[in-house]
Amino acid sequence: MNPGHPASPTDFSPAYKRFALAMLTVVYALNFIDRQILVILQEPIKAEMGLSDAQLGLLSGFAFALIYVTAGIPIAFYADRANRRNVICVAVAVWSGMTALSGLAQNYGQLLLARVGVGLGEAGGSPPAHSMISDYFPPQQRATALSIYSSGIHVGILFGFLFGGVIADTFGWRTAFMVVGVPGVIFALILRFTLKEPHRGRWEQTGTNDAKPGLKETIALLRDRPSFWYLTLGCAFTAYVSYGNGNFLPSFLIRNHGMGIAEVGAVLALVAGVSSAIGTFLGGYLSDKLSARDIRWYLWIPLLGIAVSYIPYLNMLLTENTSSGLVVFFFALIVNSFWLGPCIAMAHALVAPGMRALTSAVLFFVLNIIGLGLGPFLTGLVSDLLVPTYGDQALRYSMLATMQMYWPAMLMYLLAAKHLRADLAKMSVQ
Repeated sequence: MNPGHPASPTDFSPAYKRFALAMLTVVYALNFIDRQILVILQEPIKAEMGLSDAQLGLLSGFAFALIYVTAGIPIAFYADRANRRNVICVAVAVWSGMTALSGLAQNYGQLLLARVGVGLGEAGGSPPAHSMISDYFPPQQRATALSIYSSGIHVGILFGFLFGGVIADTFGWRTAFMVVGVPGVIFALILRFTLKEPHRGRWEQTGTNDAKPGLKETIALLRDRPSFWYLTLGCAFTAYVSYGNGNFLPSFLIRNHGMGIAEVGAVLALVAGVSSAIGTFLGGYLSDKLSARDIRWYLWIPLLGIAVSYIPYLNMLLTENTSSGLVVFFFALIVNSFWLGPCIAMAHALVAPGMRALTSAVLFFVLNIIGLGLGPFLTGLVSDLLVPTYGDQALRYSMLATMQMYWPAMLMYLLAAKHLRADLAKMSVQ
């Protein structure tokens, strides 16, 4: 990685790069508003359609994740060869339109199909965006830039919880889907005419727009990077807890703490949205700063974040004091959210510029199959199985069980750090 690579004719001003990053962050926020709106709406949907927790987990997790990861790799492969901005614009229009259509669903099957459509659209969002950001910003700024982009997750969750809860409480869950879906279609058009495609491989001496590695070549290179697979599994196990428990957190507060849907939406907008956005940014910023001393800080930061948050997280699930539990959880989520930006930055550092969208797609394939696919479904299924024994406490104990996946996550980050310097050295000899 050489930040001193000569400027290309398509290099952009610092102000435009900040604008482009802001636009892509809005895209990611819309992504998660449309993805997570179901989470705040699932209790009224469950009541109207008579669903089980396992069915809710299937809706918010596995059904979405299956199409998301299946479509993600071919779309990313295409994005490594095409105009990435255009791929993102089409993706935003598709997932936003399908979110709006979710409000018209009359039964579980129709809602399931609509969520599959959302997953298909969102498959074209992040990998091309990751690749563009790595071409807008030099290596020593990438984790920070990617973390700012990744904070769109939590901005999206904030607005999804806040507006979803209020709209559902006032007008019903169907209206909430439509209100959050339509603006994304409009934003896709704005993006098409304001966002410019960066020069591919701008900051690497070997990167050019003509370099188009094949799928086999990319997978073969990744196979020779053990740190990539360890960090990918670390992300996947972390996401298992984030999605598994996060998707049921509104239900937990409604069932176990007696909160209303509008109240839950407002509280989680603050607690989960604001704190996680702060933590996601700090994870990238601290990694970029500390990596000057040792590159392995890109993986030690996610590891430390999970370790420090473990006890406060347990407290939130076990306490009966709603206010104190949420206050402690706010600070736990700051450090708990350190992981994504640094891991994406290191995944991109391990491959050539023409492989980055596909590399992100592979990372997100594993992350979402294990995290988004299995996390909510198994958390819901275990909750259903525990009802005969634990009654209204079943969801609490299921979430406690889900949380134990943090232990293999920490081990994976440790193993990734062990191999990282040797794998990065392989790039300098290619």
